[in-house]
Amino acid sequence: MSAVMHFGEMGSRWGFNRTVGQILALIVLNDKPISAQEIADTLSISRGNTSMGLKELQSWQLVKLHIVPGERKEFFVAAGDIWTLANRVLEERKKREIDPTLSLLRDLLLDTPSNTTDKQAQKKLDEIHDLLESVTRWSEELQRLGPDKLATLMKLGASVGKVLEFKDKLKLGNP
Repeated sequence: MSAVMHFGEMGSRWGFNRTVGQILALIVLNDKPISAQEIADTLSISRGNTSMGLKELQSWQLVKLHIVPGERKEFFVAAGDIWTLANRVLEERKKREIDPTLSLLRDLLLDTPSNTTDKQAQKKLDEIHDLLESVTRWSEELQRLGPDKLATLMKLGASVGKVLEFKDKLKLGNP
């Protein structure tokens, strides 16, 4: 149960509230479909709160309804493996946070005449925009890799950094 509680704290950092994070944890950590009533009872939360949390998780496409033959209750399961869920969280955060910020920056950059007196602010807005665009493109490329290639790339992470440092030393003539 401590993992479920900790997941709630992680969820609040991912963009949904603590209870929704706990509901997700309970579903992900269960090896069988779990009913809304079981979720409410396990977490000691109201059925209404459970229902709202499940709707939120369904809107993020993190959980899905699972039909159990012979049962009238609604059961829920994770909507994919851990990599799929992580990808969906990243995509949803991008839609909710990065995309609106990029849109606002584009509007600011289009509305700001190039002969503005505050060239420094214009330059910084351009830099922020370019950084977010680059991060977005890089993130999209990573999402296309698939779990196996992405896991390999993550394992190579530190090695790639060392190769880049070595390359920089070679450029400077300091092997």
